[in-house]
Amino acid sequence: MSENLFIKDVVGRFEGLNLNTVDHLIDIYSNDAVFKDPFNEVTGRTAIKKIFTHMFEQVDQPQFIVLKDISTPHEACLTWEFRFYFKNERKQQVIKGCSWLTISQDSLITEHRDYWDAAEELYEKLPLIGAIMRLLKKKLRAR
Repeated sequence: MSENLFIKDVVGRFEGLNLNTVDHLIDIYSNDAVFKDPFNEVTGRTAIKKIFTHMFEQVDQPQFIVLKDISTPHEACLTWEFRFYFKNERKQQVIKGCSWLTISQDSLITEHRDYWDAAEELYEKLPLIGAIMRLLKKKLRAR
């Protein structure tokens, strides 16, 4: 893990994230921060907070586990696993991805971009869509 104290703080906030600590997480974003993932692209703390609070409405027991970080004073890459349960299901789901963070001189996140494969990590795990996605993947696979 990085010796960058700010990144250690960022990692701690993500790994300790729960509905009661969302504001604590949002405190490390600049007022005009940009957040983008496969489903969202928003600007500003209020909009970013909405994404994280919405996550708690959509899934049970969401948890980020940061596997590795690479950072400079103004950029960081975090690889992670996002573990959760779909509502009313018993099997834990895991999405693997990475976050690219741009950091201001006053140690605030100005850009947060999440990279993960929604087709492989999410759609293939859904009953009807998953069967279609697996069939497409099989047809397109190099032989």
